[in-house]
Amino acid sequence: MNIKQYLDSTYLKTAEQANLSEAENTQIVKDMIEEAIVEQFKLIMIRPDKVSLAKEMISNAKSNLLIGTVIDFPEGKSSLEEKIAEANIAIQDGANELDFVCNYEAFKNGEIDLVKNEILQCTLLGLTNGKVVKWIIEVAALNDKEIIQLSALIKNIVIQNFEENEYSSVFVKSSTGFYKTENNLPNGATVPSIIMMLENASPLPIKAAGGVRTYEEAVEMINLGVKRIGTSNARAIANGEISQNQY
Repeated sequence: MNIKQYLDSTYLKTAEQANLSEAENTQIVKDMIEEAIVEQFKLIMIRPDKVSLAKEMISNAKSNLLIGTVIDFPEGKSSLEEKIAEANIAIQDGANELDFVCNYEAFKNGEIDLVKNEILQCTLLGLTNGKVVKWIIEVAALNDKEIIQLSALIKNIVIQNFEENEYSSVFVKSSTGFYKTENNLPNGATVPSIIMMLENASPLPIKAAGGVRTYEEAVEMINLGVKRIGTSNARAIANGEISQNQY
């Protein structure tokens, strides 16, 4: 198993969140991109304002590293128009994959038509432009019933509106890694949440993000059926070390 081809090496902190200057935070992004190129990970996952930087570095290195970015991150509460506008800029800057944060609060509040339209229109935008689309459902904010229902909702919209050969380009993804839980409960992927996603989103692929910190945990997720793993310490996992990061 080439575990590196399952790993989306991830750095999504702003300078403020990292308690760094903009220059210091940009240097971390550069270092992560360089590491991902050298280690031959599947993808580097960064904020939208860093996509053009990654594109330049990857091009100069003649690397096959993919660029992923997050849209409406981390809360997913923006309007459809704002989501589309942000995604269009990321596409123009060279992103290969768009990880949209689903408006899970609207879903929890019963605004199903809003969520359906968001999923349809944003997925259409991504696929029309040849991009992989991932929908972050934020499992820590949902109960088991909601995880099942939202996973199935995304699946049904894709099946009803897109061709079978496009299903593999629309993922359901567990977490942002930024959700604040009570009592230090997990805020990312857990085995039970991933199993529910796999059972209810199939044939769409699943990305486990957040909480996978060891090689053994990564292999367990892959053996369950996960196609991608998002982690801020991909090199540690690939080398059989324990990641000290929460994401």
